[in-house]
Amino acid sequence: MEQADEADAAASFSLDDTPLARELADLSARRRALEDIDVHLSGRTRVLTVSNQKGGVGKTTTAVNVAAALVSIGARVLVIDLDPQGNASTALGVPHTAETPSVYDVLIDEFPLADIVQVSPESPNLFCAPSTIHLAGAEIELVSQVAREHRLKTALEEYLAGDHRLDFVIIDCPPSLGLLTINAFTAAHEVLIPIQCEYYALEGLSQLLGTVGMIQKHLNPSLYLSTILLTMYDGRTRLAQQVAEEVRTHFPDAVLDTVIPRSVRVSEAPSFGQTVIAYDGQSAGAIAYREAAVEIIQRDRATVNEGGA
Repeated sequence: MEQADEADAAASFSLDDTPLARELADLSARRRALEDIDVHLSGRTRVLTVSNQKGGVGKTTTAVNVAAALVSIGARVLVIDLDPQGNASTALGVPHTAETPSVYDVLIDEFPLADIVQVSPESPNLFCAPSTIHLAGAEIELVSQVAREHRLKTALEEYLAGDHRLDFVIIDCPPSLGLLTINAFTAAHEVLIPIQCEYYALEGLSQLLGTVGMIQKHLNPSLYLSTILLTMYDGRTRLAQQVAEEVRTHFPDAVLDTVIPRSVRVSEAPSFGQTVIAYDGQSAGAIAYREAAVEIIQRDRATVNEGGA
């Protein structure tokens, strides 16, 4: 009988000590920690542009899921979709057919931003300025426009001066460094760069940072790199660990502690017109984005400066 009890105990121990069991226990602990956390919004509107001219790094996925995660912890957020592909609009469940009033109309025809902003079906506190296919031609049309780099900034300032209280504006850029992205940089306070934990992760980053430097010098002195988020992380591979270490070494103050894991749920969510927060809020990907959102709120430069003053 004693041997049988020992065998049962050993079997129980081995089941509890499997990698899957440890992962589930960790996920459960992180869920509880998020439920207990108390965050304080600054009361001012922070404008972040999500940019990386390298495609496939999780840029749009990061933009919409960080936005939804911020909303889930009490923020009011506007996502401006500056990518002609319109994937952010799709993920937020917002119509963006060719006939839909869009960011194109704001940039080219000077529509008020308030005329195009839609409420996402995901939350009454989540808003989207959609993109349409017309935006694909905006790069060429903007060339001849007066104050072409300031079009979005002017429209956003007018919008915020009205009766539109927002905690965050998140601008999803196209994977290029053209006039659309320059408009985003000129309108923003902060740059958020998602970096995929793969071999070519840092390729092209110097060019992006060079563009940010030029914008700071000539168009927007207050712009700064506030956040780097590591995405598509697979802790089982040595490569992902090496990339994460290298990025943290180069940008120790900007890289979030949170990493976004490779996740089937994150990949599936857009096909249902949802963010992963709405699609499966208890999944590993959703929890990681909520943790990232908490860090972004806590890393508010103005709040930190006020606290140290």
